[in-house]
Amino acid sequence: MIWIILATLLVVFIIGFRILTSGTRRAIRRLSERLGISLITVESMVDQMGKHPGDEFLQYLHRPNESHLQNAAQVLLIWQGVMIEGSQQNLQHWYRLLKKSRLAAPITDAQLRLALGFLREMDLEMQDIRDFQARYNALFQPEDSVVWLH
Repeated sequence: MIWIILATLLVVFIIGFRILTSGTRRAIRRLSERLGISLITVESMVDQMGKHPGDEFLQYLHRPNESHLQNAAQVLLIWQGVMIEGSQQNLQHWYRLLKKSRLAAPITDAQLRLALGFLREMDLEMQDIRDFQARYNALFQPEDSVVWLH
């Protein structure tokens, strides 16, 4: 008899947990499936943002506009490129992911401000973010117009 009660409580707990976190999972899944990346990548960023900025990011990601998805992808890109790994190889990898998912676009100053708002609890240097923006946006320049400095 006790095992039936425990099993019932477990089922109620699992169903309740899934209902309470369904919106969060849907928002994270929307971005990760579009980019073709694992859920863990987006979840890690949201966890590192902190409670309030992470909740704000998820609410932002819940919005159905394509522009919100684009901006969320740019925030993820900035987090990856500035906080995780700033190598040229990683930059190229994320550029290819964004291009494949039709979300590749130059990073705008508005997107930088948005990213700074969501990533406010992390130690980000504005100069590092500006340098990353310049490096990433250079990928959108036609090859013949790129000036090489020696």
